[in-house]
Amino acid sequence: MSARDLLQPDRGQSARTIELVAATGFDTWLNAQPPRTRAAVAAQKMKGKAGSSLTVPGEGDDWSVMLAVGEGQLGPWDLAKLAETLPEGSYRLSGGEAGAAMLGWVLGQYRFDRYRKSEGEGPRILLSGEPARMAEALEIAAATAKVRDLVNIGASDLGPAELEAEAWALADAYGATLHVTGGAALAKGYPMIQAVGQAAARGREPRLIELEWGDPKHPRIALIGKGVCFDSGGLDIKPSSGMRLMKKDMGGAAHVLALAGLVMAARLKVRLHVLVPAVENAIAGNAFRPGDVLATRKGLTVENTNTDAEGRLILGDALTKAGEDKPELILDFATLTGAARVALGPDLPATFVNDEPLAEALLAAARDVDDPLWRLPLWDGYDEMLKSDIADMVNAPDSGFAGAVTAALFLRRFVPEGTPWAHFDTFAWRPTAKPGRPKGGDALGLRAAWAMLKTRYA
Repeated sequence: MSARDLLQPDRGQSARTIELVAATGFDTWLNAQPPRTRAAVAAQKMKGKAGSSLTVPGEGDDWSVMLAVGEGQLGPWDLAKLAETLPEGSYRLSGGEAGAAMLGWVLGQYRFDRYRKSEGEGPRILLSGEPARMAEALEIAAATAKVRDLVNIGASDLGPAELEAEAWALADAYGATLHVTGGAALAKGYPMIQAVGQAAARGREPRLIELEWGDPKHPRIALIGKGVCFDSGGLDIKPSSGMRLMKKDMGGAAHVLALAGLVMAARLKVRLHVLVPAVENAIAGNAFRPGDVLATRKGLTVENTNTDAEGRLILGDALTKAGEDKPELILDFATLTGAARVALGPDLPATFVNDEPLAEALLAAARDVDDPLWRLPLWDGYDEMLKSDIADMVNAPDSGFAGAVTAALFLRRFVPEGTPWAHFDTFAWRPTAKPGRPKGGDALGLRAAWAMLKTRYA
C-alpha cells in the first residue's frame, strides 16, 4: 500500500474511532465515562497530558482510542505517535478535523527500507472528509519522504551521477528541461565546482545540474542546493567521527529537488530555475590544496584556507550563474556549517536573509506550518574576516568565530545586489527520533519555504 492510501475519503466505511479530548477537559470527560473506562485509565496511569492516548474498551471486542490534545487546532505531529503505534486498520476522528495533523499521520508511517526489509505492521488508514487538506498533506509528505530517502542513501549508491538521475526523473515527470555541465566546460565556466570535485573517482565526476520549468513570462526564481554527495574534508581531512554522516552533505540538493517538485505539481506561476552543483570532496593526488587560489565564475579570486569549507565554494559559482538570469528571488539550501549546529542545534535551520519583507514572510510561514527557522544576522562587521593577503577573499577565516555568519557572508559576495535572497543552513538530519520524525535524514525548512512560495506565487 502506498503512502497515498494512508489517507482516504470518509464514505462511512467501518473504522475505529479516535476521540479527541482537550487536556484541560480530561477530568470532566473521565467523570462521564463508564467504570470500565475509568478502570483502564487507572491501569494505564493516564493523567490526560496533551499527546497521551488511551485504548478505550467497548462492548465485546470493540474498542476505540482517546487522544488528549492541546487547545486550538491540531498541529502537524499531534497524530503521528498514534500512526506509529496503533494496530493496522482504519480510523476516523470523532469531534474534530485532522487538518494539519494528516501530515504526521502519513510521515509517522515512513520507513527507509532500501537496505533491509521493513518490520513494520500493516498500514493505519485515516478516513477524512477534508479532500483539499488531504491532497496537500500527501504532496508535502511525499516531498519530505523524498528528502529523507535521498539523505539516508549511502554515498556508495548516491553520487553526482545518481543525483543527476534524480533531476532527470523530476524533469521528465513535469516536462521541465535539464542541462548538465561537466568536463572541460565545467572547468572553464565553474572553476570552483571543478576544483572541489576534481579528485573524485571516475564515474563520480563533478557537474552542475540545472532544471528549468514554467512560462518565461512569469517571475523567475532560483533554487540552489548544495550537492556534496560525500565530504571527506579533502586534504584537510575530517576525523572519522566527523566523516560518519557525510553521506548527508547533499541534503541541500535533496531539499531543492523536493521543493521544485512541489512548485511544479502546484503549477505556481513562476519561471523556475533549479541549480545543483554535484560533487564528491575526495582525496587524491589531484585534490585541491590548502593555499591554492581559486578562480570563480564571477571573476573574484578565493584563497582556499580550508578544503573542508568546500560547500560555499560550489554554491558561489551556482549563485553567480543563477544571478546572470536576473531572478526576482533566490533561495539556497545547504548543510553548510557545524557552527550553525553549535549555535542552534539540529532542529533549527540557521536562516540568513538580505531582504526584510522576505525574512518576515519566511518566518511567518515557518510559524504557520510549524517548521521552525531561526534568523541569524548578515553582520557586516564580520565581512573583514574574509580578507586575504593574496586574493580577493578567503573561503574560511582562521579565527573560527561566527562560522555560520562568515559562511553566509561569503555566499553573499556572489548574490546580485538588490536581489532578495535567503540562505538556509540546514542540518537535514535528526539525531534522535520524535513522533513522525525518525532518526535519520529529514527535511528541515522545506515546508516553511514552500508555504512562503505558495503564498507569494499561487
